[in-house]
Amino acid sequence: MSVHVSSPPATGVGHARPGGRSWLQRLFLGREQAPRWARPALWGILLLATAVYVYGLGQNGNANSYYSAAVLSGTKSWSAMFFGSLDSGNFITVDKPPFALWLMELSCRAFGFGTWQMLLPIAACGIASVGILYSAVRRSFGHAAATVAGLVLALTPITVAITRDNNPDPVLVLLSVAAAWFCLEAIRSGKLLPLVWSAVLVGFAFNTKMLQAYIVLPAFFLAYGFAARGGVLKRVRNVLVAGVALTVSSGWWMVVVDSIPASDRPFIGSSTKNTVWDLVTGYNGLARITGNNGGAGGVGVGANFGGASGVGRLFNDILGGQISWLIPFAAIALVAGIVLRGRRPRTDMQRAGYLLWGGWLLVHYVTFSFASGTFHPYYTTMLAPSIAALAGAGGTALLRAFRSRSVAWVWVLPLAIVVSAVWAVVLLRRTTTFDAWLWPTIAVLAVAAVVFLLVGRFGKISGRLFTVGAVAALVALLAGPASYAAETATAGSTQGVNPTAGPSTGGGMGGFGGGRSFAAGGRSGERPGGTQGGFPGGAGGQLPSGARGASGGASGGSGQGFPGGAGGGLPTGAMPGAGGTAAGRAAGGGGIGGGRGGVSTALLNYLEAHQNGATWIVATSSAQSAAEIILQSGGKAAIGMGGFTGSDPAMSLAQIKEYIASGKLHYVLVGGGGMGGGGGQANAAATAYVQSSCTVVSPSAYGASSTSTTSTSSTADTASTQKLYYCKS
Repeated sequence: MSVHVSSPPATGVGHARPGGRSWLQRLFLGREQAPRWARPALWGILLLATAVYVYGLGQNGNANSYYSAAVLSGTKSWSAMFFGSLDSGNFITVDKPPFALWLMELSCRAFGFGTWQMLLPIAACGIASVGILYSAVRRSFGHAAATVAGLVLALTPITVAITRDNNPDPVLVLLSVAAAWFCLEAIRSGKLLPLVWSAVLVGFAFNTKMLQAYIVLPAFFLAYGFAARGGVLKRVRNVLVAGVALTVSSGWWMVVVDSIPASDRPFIGSSTKNTVWDLVTGYNGLARITGNNGGAGGVGVGANFGGASGVGRLFNDILGGQISWLIPFAAIALVAGIVLRGRRPRTDMQRAGYLLWGGWLLVHYVTFSFASGTFHPYYTTMLAPSIAALAGAGGTALLRAFRSRSVAWVWVLPLAIVVSAVWAVVLLRRTTTFDAWLWPTIAVLAVAAVVFLLVGRFGKISGRLFTVGAVAALVALLAGPASYAAETATAGSTQGVNPTAGPSTGGGMGGFGGGRSFAAGGRSGERPGGTQGGFPGGAGGQLPSGARGASGGASGGSGQGFPGGAGGGLPTGAMPGAGGTAAGRAAGGGGIGGGRGGVSTALLNYLEAHQNGATWIVATSSAQSAAEIILQSGGKAAIGMGGFTGSDPAMSLAQIKEYIASGKLHYVLVGGGGMGGGGGQANAAATAYVQSSCTVVSPSAYGASSTSTTSTSSTADTASTQKLYYCKS
């Protein structure tokens, strides 16, 4: 008798396991035990994030030209890439560690330098952050909470704006959210390895934006120390081991760079002592909190573009529409969520989640509210993951309590909805130029949501009413942020040094104690005619005495995010009013006087023709000027002696003499915010030497008709002319 042996069921690509879904089905539909809507909802959120982060990305040109120049230089030189140098000649680095630059540089090395090649890795970081946050929230609070959290993060206005730019903050957010995922896994499992990975990721975040990466650590320590499995000694041991991993992951690049003799590496941009350690503890450290940069550079108080410090800063006219929409809801949800967990076991994962995300929100809120140093609106994108997680986790918890708890809990969810809807109406009514129909719609939806929920709770009918009420509430609370996000993605405007989202909101009158940050004359976030302003037209408040507003886009674009001139504690020419857009550069210069823009096409051609083997095509005062020249020339090295602010003491008298004598440098731009814009005695001495020992090049030599080397029609800029000096070796 023959026996037939059946073949085992196929389990290859696309085939289902016995009694289960295939991997392809799980990819698109999720696991069998998950709700049928959950995985399609996740894909929908990721597609939405992709749309708002990527749509029209090519219109951003060079975005923040300071970092764009460093990316281009990094594609020309591996050493410039390692150090994060502004120029391929390795004279000076940018003001941040290079991890975010590395991502963009690797993309541009693979696919060529361009807007899409540079910005897509940053957009990908934003999309990945949404997916990882979804996973972190789902594992503790379920699919509904994760869906809300992912949606909130994807549509947070300032997150949309900064993720379309090349500032490093989206990379910082991604690494921090991934670190939170591993920290929660370490709490869940009690194992050491996830905690080590969490620490390593925070270390990578440190090498993205230095001490700002550490703001999440108190929340991680609180959640892990309280809720992780195992005894006290085990938890302490694990934290100590993770501390070692954090130290190594954070410090390796700094130790390597600072171990190299200063003569064999670039000057560390924005430091006062030419060390990464000084950059960590100074400009990118305590100076951000105290506002005292100090040092030889002479910059006293950091430029504050987020409004007056105080408990209400995040609600003021500048920051409110960027980040604060759901802060009231998140705060109520956090308190309610912790109370609802009651006397659960110490290791309860939902309470651990509230501690982590709540601690994240609280520490960032306090730090950003009271920081007196340099503060840009886009820093607040780091609040978005915690707000999103608490809105999702706490919102679903409040809905469950509304349905099943005592009558006292019935009123908490409606209160959270009403308070947040009222705040959304306040934010939208601050502008008269943006969707006047939206705020009444939000008000109606919020009232309808509360009515549906209450009728479903107390009436004889419920079921779908709860769903309708919950969806109406979600739409009401996300309509404002979504409108800002859509406007940012579709406005046809560029982002730059200071990305902001949404419409203009006026002169910066703070709400809830935020105070007025700027005097009359400017509009926050205004982008008329394709410009990206974001700064006031007049000085006052937090701007240094004498700072001027940007004059507009006469040179073919604007909006690199700094006032038009300098005064008070800022170095002359360090923060000029406009940076040329691609159209402006094509029109014949893309630059401006006052230290920000590049040079005319005629002058650039002259410099390239007469480089004669020099390492640097020209030297100028600040990194802003040098960055534009680097971009205009397709990556040729240019010296920005004063660094980002124009105040770095990077060029000594001995050094410029050596560069000239060895033939490494032949040409220097002086005046009009050019060389000598800051840096104390070091740069002043170098300037004096050039003026006394080098020869002025006649503008007629490169086809110009005046002494101005820049290409701009702005009267204010042409008044600040530059002279080109030739220094014979």
